[in-house]
Amino acid sequence: MTLTPLDRAKCAAACRAADFVEGGMKVGLGTGSTAAFLIRRLGERWREEGLRFRGVPTSTRTADLAREEGIEVISLEEARWLDLTIDGADEVDGSLNLIKGGGGALLQEKIVATASDRMVVIADAGKRVETLGAFPLPVEVVPFGWTATRALIEEVLVGMDVLGRTTSLRMNGDMPFVTDEGHYIIDLHLNRIGNARQLSLVLNQIPGVVENGLFLDICDTLVMGHGDGRVEVHDLASGGTEETRVDLAEGDNVFTDIAD
Repeated sequence: MTLTPLDRAKCAAACRAADFVEGGMKVGLGTGSTAAFLIRRLGERWREEGLRFRGVPTSTRTADLAREEGIEVISLEEARWLDLTIDGADEVDGSLNLIKGGGGALLQEKIVATASDRMVVIADAGKRVETLGAFPLPVEVVPFGWTATRALIEEVLVGMDVLGRTTSLRMNGDMPFVTDEGHYIIDLHLNRIGNARQLSLVLNQIPGVVENGLFLDICDTLVMGHGDGRVEVHDLASGGTEETRVDLAEGDNVFTDIAD
């Protein structure tokens, strides 16, 4: 199986970001297709280089994949604090603010990311946007009274600087999608978010809302991959950008079975 240009971009970003992991670290492991490439690469380093670290997964499926790769998995309670978290994003703007939660793990992802000294986001170039909001914003809610919570969210959106106000309950077939924490997700189709900070604060004040998918002032470094193997590393603190290239061999590629 040959990787698509999109998968090659994800893989390039993941491979470059894996270089940030050093022996002895406690590392948050993200959820999603790009994070899966990362975990496979870290598994390679574990076996071939003897890299030893402890991983804190942000979802059940990430934990399963990490264990498959032979990576030592611990809980956040055991880790207490992390050196680094590496995760994907659904959108990222020029200030490295994010929308996350397309994979349904936004609550655990935000807890793990904020319990880290540094957050590195891995993404293909298509995730970079001028303004957040084209990707639906996930809001995790308690199942009890979710219809009332949804009505309150829609009421709040009337006063927000957004272009769209449609909401939808995320489904898994004929049933509501349920997160690892037993919650539902309401996706907000906003098209453009004019004031992400205000929206995040207001949403989290609504009874029944557990957390939203706006990750603001959390990401420190963006590792952005391109289909030709180029990788741009954007560091928020320095404001600098470093460009490298990752050699993606097609032949015995261990990543092809997780390509979307």
